[in-house]
Amino acid sequence: MKKFGWKGALGLVISAVCLYFAFRNFQWAQAVQLAKHANYGLLLLATVASTGMFPLRARRWRTILDPVAPNVPFGPLWRATAIGVMLTNILPARAGEVARPIALAREVPAVPFSMGLASVVVDRVFDAMVVLLLLAVAMLSPDFPAGAQILGQPISHFARAFAIVPLAALIVSYALVFFPDRLIRLFELIARRVHPVVEAKGSEMLRRFADGLGVLRNPRHFVAVFVWTLLHWLLQPLAFWLGFRAFGIAVPWEATLFVQGVIVILVSVPSTPGFVGVFEAGGVAALGVFGIDQTAAGTWALVFHIISAIPITLIGAYYFARAGLTMGDLGSAAGDKSA
Repeated sequence: MKKFGWKGALGLVISAVCLYFAFRNFQWAQAVQLAKHANYGLLLLATVASTGMFPLRARRWRTILDPVAPNVPFGPLWRATAIGVMLTNILPARAGEVARPIALAREVPAVPFSMGLASVVVDRVFDAMVVLLLLAVAMLSPDFPAGAQILGQPISHFARAFAIVPLAALIVSYALVFFPDRLIRLFELIARRVHPVVEAKGSEMLRRFADGLGVLRNPRHFVAVFVWTLLHWLLQPLAFWLGFRAFGIAVPWEATLFVQGVIVILVSVPSTPGFVGVFEAGGVAALGVFGIDQTAAGTWALVFHIISAIPITLIGAYYFARAGLTMGDLGSAAGDKSA
């Protein structure tokens, strides 16, 4: 897998900075009391709901692959998804995103690595569209705190932007589906002036992405992927809400969508494996908009982050060992198939 380089170092610095801002005024004694008196039944339900997101992700993956590899069995998709999440939680540079199609190709040769990797990119496009739309819904809700600002600007300005971005991404994706040759030729003309390697690798990546976007050609497939994505990103807020209740944090439902959106945006930047620090900083900042103090918000974020990561990491490690995979296998497979 990828070695620890400058991106890993940058991620370490960003995580450290986020941890500082998340816990600089944290009252640890108060946090211990909050943890002692938390409702562990609700925390267990929150963990179950959070873990349930990953089977939904595996099921959606099958729908994404249907236009190019129909009826892929759920079992290999689920095992590859769990392995990918596990590796993302323990290795830098989102290693699990590459490991996921490698693990699937090992079990299902009909889905080669290049096809699986393209489908993972499509997977992420739908994630971004739905998360940003839900974030916009939260910020435009009547229950959202009046007068809330980000960087001195009213929150409604950002809400409109978050609604426009996924729409623009969808338009670009459809353009790439129906006019791939024209767009790829345009890219090649521009990239050729930069470097031939950029032109070759970029056009190959765009071609794979266009092939993976086959799900957009069929409106029924598109709707199916969108619905699975929506279910996925509504289960996470349910898990958040259960966690909030476990710690006595009373906020409207829209707050869960807002917290989710802020955390998803922050975990997209480089960080340590498992998004340490950026998850906590996102939770503290987002809940702060709803008047929740740093200690209560930080306690929820820290505990929820840990308990939600443990089950899927253990499940993924089990499947990884059962498949007889090693880190060397994944590294060599990625190198061979991307060559």
